[in-house]
Amino acid sequence: MPEGAGGRGEEAGRPAVLDELAAAPHRLVLSAVADPEVMDLVHSMLEHLFTHNPQVSDPVRVKFEMSVIEILGNIVEHAYAHDSALPAVDPSEARRFEIQLLATDREVVATLSDNGMPVSLDLGDLSMPDELAESGRGLALAASALDTLWFERVEGRNHWCLACNLG
Repeated sequence: MPEGAGGRGEEAGRPAVLDELAAAPHRLVLSAVADPEVMDLVHSMLEHLFTHNPQVSDPVRVKFEMSVIEILGNIVEHAYAHDSALPAVDPSEARRFEIQLLATDREVVATLSDNGMPVSLDLGDLSMPDELAESGRGLALAASALDTLWFERVEGRNHWCLACNLG
């Protein structure tokens, strides 16, 4: 049973596209240290995905890329904010994440997972912060841009699924 779950765009919980993604031989996969430098590498992966999948329109591309980078930025910035609570491990081993990307003729999908601190959130209740707030907009922007945004924590890992429909 998940420690915490939530989603938008999938009524029954776990998005069905996760099984398709796991079986897709042409998906892009990266497992890396979750540090700020990895953001450039993920930008390059997205560029590669879009270059090889011209069916992804520019408006979908912009929404999807912004959402992936916002979620990844939150992972890099927040999932490890309390590293002192983790066992004494080399940071390069403790701060790990994985991203998978796939474009089909129906949608563009990303999954991200990390071994950072548990995230407590309700994706059904996201709203924009006050206009003077210095942070807190990224997840609300991603939720409004995506057709599917799903999260759960299982076996010590945070799991995200993001998707934009192409049609």
